[in-house]
Amino acid sequence: MKYFLVGYMACGKTRKGREMAKEQGIRFIDLDAYIVERERSSIAEIFARVGEGGFRKLETRYLHEVCELYKDFILSTGGGAPCFNGNMEYMNNCGHTIFLNTDIDTITVRLIRGKQKRPIVSALKDEEIRDFVVKHLEQRLPFYKMAKEEIKSSSL
Repeated sequence: MKYFLVGYMACGKTRKGREMAKEQGIRFIDLDAYIVERERSSIAEIFARVGEGGFRKLETRYLHEVCELYKDFILSTGGGAPCFNGNMEYMNNCGHTIFLNTDIDTITVRLIRGKQKRPIVSALKDEEIRDFVVKHLEQRLPFYKMAKEEIKSSSL
């Protein structure tokens, strides 16, 4: 079975995905880590080189590649992956999608703690991050809500 964990940045997809994969005894794949490995560049370097549009194309290509290469896995996507290029529909057709619905305050705290690893928020001041999250969640929530299952997640 193919499982896809979707949700906003810093909602815990990677941690939850690793836990689920261990419980089920199947492969765990972090899509961003997969992209970094295949491109031999960090996400920040890819963004700098090809911009967000170019990154989203790579993200879609590697999402399809993973689905073609492996039968059973749990995959955590990047926060934007479900929102571009028909990826959410594709994941729903390929397997079981799970939306990790995490509260805004938890996401904000986590992003402030680790913003240097996230090109989309790295240039923002700490006090700007909450507003950024609110704005982007409003845009992305309709895609996340297309998931077949929703899990509330809020622990810091």
